[in-house]
Formats: sequence, C-alpha cells, structure tokens
Amino acid sequence: MIPELLAPAGNMEKLETALRYGADAVYCGVERFSLRALAGNLTMPELLRGCELAHSQGKRLYLTLNAYLRQDEEQLARQLLQELLQVPVDAYILADPGMLSLVRQIDPEREIHLSTQANTTSAAAAFFWQSQGVKRLNLARELSLTEINSIRANSQVELEIFVHGAMCMAYSGRCLLSAGLSGRSANRGACSHPCRWKYSLQEEARPGEYLPIEEDGRGTYIFNSRDLCLIEHLPELIGAGIDSLKIEGRMKSLYYVAAVTRVYRAALDAWRDNPDNCQVDPQWLRELEAVSHRPYGTGFLFDHDHAFVHAEDSLYSRDCDFVGIVREALPEGCWLVEGRNRIQNGDRLEIIGPAMRQAELVFVGAFDAQGGKVETVQPNAMVHMRLPDGTRPGDLLRRWRDPVT
Repeated sequence: MIPELLAPAGNMEKLETALRYGADAVYCGVERFSLRALAGNLTMPELLRGCELAHSQGKRLYLTLNAYLRQDEEQLARQLLQELLQVPVDAYILADPGMLSLVRQIDPEREIHLSTQANTTSAAAAFFWQSQGVKRLNLARELSLTEINSIRANSQVELEIFVHGAMCMAYSGRCLLSAGLSGRSANRGACSHPCRWKYSLQEEARPGEYLPIEEDGRGTYIFNSRDLCLIEHLPELIGAGIDSLKIEGRMKSLYYVAAVTRVYRAALDAWRDNPDNCQVDPQWLRELEAVSHRPYGTGFLFDHDHAFVHAEDSLYSRDCDFVGIVREALPEGCWLVEGRNRIQNGDRLEIIGPAMRQAELVFVGAFDAQGGKVETVQPNAMVHMRLPDGTRPGDLLRRWRDPVT
C-alpha cells in the first residue's frame, strides 16, 4: 500500500499549494501551541476553510498542538480545545501528555497523532502511546532503518517519519540553545536558529585572537546539520511499513512546498506503478536542488552513515529563484501573474505545475492592467503575460541561476 504524503501548510496559501501539488494530507498550526510561532499559521476561519478544501478533494488536514504546556497555560489550552470542537480537523498532532489528557477530557473522539517531539524510539514506547489512544506515531529522527523495521514488526500503531527538510541538532528537536542565547525558545515555537550562526573561540588572556575549533580534515565547526533528503530511499521506507511520509517546512516558502511536494508525489506514484523496478528519476534530484537547502544527507537512517555535521552545512544553496505565481486566466490568451521577484526582459524562465509539468519561456515583456508595456516585473506587481499552452492557475515561475543543461 502506498504511504500517505504529508506536506507542510504554514499559511492558507501554502495549504492550497500543498494540496494542488500532490499532498494527500497537510499539517498546519494556529496561533497557540503549534511550535511555529513565526510561521503565518491559520486563523480559525482559515482552518475551517482549509478543512473544507482538503475534504472536498478527499484529503486530510492535521492540526499541530505539539507544544509542552506550562502550568499557567492549562486554561488557555482548554479554551482552544473548546473552540476546536466544531472544527473537523482529521487529527491533532500532540507531544505533551498533559495536552493529550486535556484532549481526552474535552474532545475524546478526536484522532491523535504523536509528534516527533515526543522522541519515540522503541516498540515499548509505541505500545505505551497506543494504550493512551494514540493512532499514529511520528518516530524520532534519530532512528536507523533497522530500528524502524523492528518497531514496525513489534507494534500495530501507524508509523510516520520525516523524509525531507531541516534537521535540528538537538535530540528530537528539543533544544534550549535559542532560549539561552536569544530568549526565544525553540520549545515554544520561536527558534532563532543559533546553531546556524558563525562562532569563533577566544582565549581570555589573548583578546582579539581567534582560534580554530578543529574537528577533522573537512573543516572547523561546532554544530551544523545537513538537510534530510530520502527521495532515493522511498522503496526501503515503504518496505518498512511506514504509513505516512512527512515533509518538514511550515516556515519554508510557497515555492519550496510546491517543488518538494510534487517531487515526492511523482516518486510515490512511480513506485505505485512499478514497485518491482522503480528507478530514481534524475529530474527529481534536479528539482530538489532547485529549492533553498543546506547540503542533503540521509540523517541516521543507515547504520553505516558517518557524522553528518560539517562546516559547510550551515550554508544554504539553491539553483533557482522563484519569480512569480500564475493567478488566473485572462481574455485573449493572457494570464494574470503576481511577481515574487524581479523579472527582466530576456530572462529565461521555467513554469512548473503539479504532476511534474513544466515548460520554458523567454520573458519579452508584459502588460499592466491599463495595457501599458512592462519591461521589468517588480515583486508584488500584478501583470498580464502570455504563457505556454497548458498553463494553469497556481503554476509557478522560476529563473535558473545558471543555464539548464
């Protein structure tokens, strides 16, 4: 059976994009208790609209409430759960036993999924959470494929793992570094990512003299992690009996959500159509290089993996700039396009859509609403453009930084 593809929805636009580009389900948050305080998050009316949209397509929406409650937050949590009683989200994603207890008191029929923040690492833990009414576990990212297979063989609960996105340096993401250095707690959804800052070492008696922090021949570093990318290992994960494959990134861009989701959708569909001889399409790898990311790795999935913390892993790279989104069809073969980055006359662009659909074009100008010629499209500008046949609303425009080979 093909696993569910679960994509991030940091705001309503990203939710719509994730569904359009192939997600079977989305996960999102509201203002409180969702561990992404700096994401756009959804208002209650948007959450209702998101549920309606997902369900109209036969898809699912999960709400993250995976913060650990402080003593003075219980009443706020109770109020929120009361507000959510009439909202048809398909499951809550929780980590805190206290929040689980409140849900069982207030909304006992609601399906519960356990967050990776709970760091489930064994079949014994899986059995415990299942006994508490949890239907699905997002396993700890520290597990190897061998351990995942063993947990699957010795438990009945649904299993979910992350397959793509940022990796936190702390155990299952439970980090105090941001709180200590910036006063913004990662465990309250406000991480300032100090593990990505540049550091140097200075001896007290030698002010101004900075010393290297030697680790190995690959460089000097303290803590930096690669991004997770398991696109080449989906058959092993499917063989391990994983029920849901999750993409990280509620704070990532709309373009990231679209590009990554469509690649994993294509890969899963390819396996469904030919499970015995599914091959990695080079285009999938090319597409994943086109989004902003740190160097990719497989995390802890394979027992033989070397340490994945290196100096260069702090640096983001991307091969493309996201420059526009197609909003709607206009008369006479034109399209309304919203600029997201500057587009200049002569730029070679690529338009991408769901199901790995894409086409190339050269920008030779656009028109404003009054019919005036536009030689350069500025960010947030709304312009009329002629685009290739097959274009649809929600398609994205991008510009490769180097010529495509």
